[in-house]
Order: sequence, then C-alpha cells, then structure tokens
Amino acid sequence: MEPEELLNENNNDKKQSPLLSLETDLRFFNESIKEVAIEIMVEGLSSYPIFIAHQHEIALGEVILDRHDINSEWSIHASTLEEFIERGVIKKELKQRFIDTYKNPHDFMCVFVIVPEGANFVFFPYVKD
Repeated sequence: MEPEELLNENNNDKKQSPLLSLETDLRFFNESIKEVAIEIMVEGLSSYPIFIAHQHEIALGEVILDRHDINSEWSIHASTLEEFIERGVIKKELKQRFIDTYKNPHDFMCVFVIVPEGANFVFFPYVKD
C-alpha cells in the first residue's frame, strides 16, 4: 500500500459516498428499526413511520440510535408522516402523493436521508431472516 492511499491523498480517487456507510448501518440496525416501526403502527401513532438518518444535529423525531453512543457514522431518529406535515417538511397538499408512493412498512423502512447536499426519501428493504 502506498502512503498516498493510506492518507487518501490520491486525487484520482473519488471520495467514497457516505451513503455506503448508511447502508451498512441500516443493515446492522435493521431489527431495531423494524421493531420501532411496528411499535409506531401498533400503538396507533401513525400508519406511516419515517426514520431520519443524519450526521448532524436535527430537531425532528425522537432519537433511537445516536451515532456517538453506538460508534457509528449515522444517527437515526423515528418520526411519522404526521410530524413531517405538522413541521412543514411535507406540504399538506402533497400528503396523498407521499401516501401513494409509501411502500409497505412491514417490508421497507422509509428513511429521510439528510446530507450536506440536501435530503431525500429512500425506501430501504428490511433484511429477511
């Protein structure tokens, strides 16, 4: 291995996407995230659980996995469609469009991924046993 590789000073290499580490975290914490989603639905809080993945401080949802506590690159918050509408993240007039594109919450986690370049929804499949 060359010292440039170790220090990541080779300018020809593209920077690794932070989404690769997010995928690793989502797979690793798959079971915990699914349990929270089911709890949100069973308790009648929402039929549309949303998980927020971020690397900064945010004031949305409830922390379920803090990256500092779990030695990870991503923190995960649990939220709902209702909170996203109430807080103005999703406009009220776009609620039905969101519901129409929302995938089965028993098969997919709905993740609102926040990165410096922006934010977007991703439906990530739960890992099957």
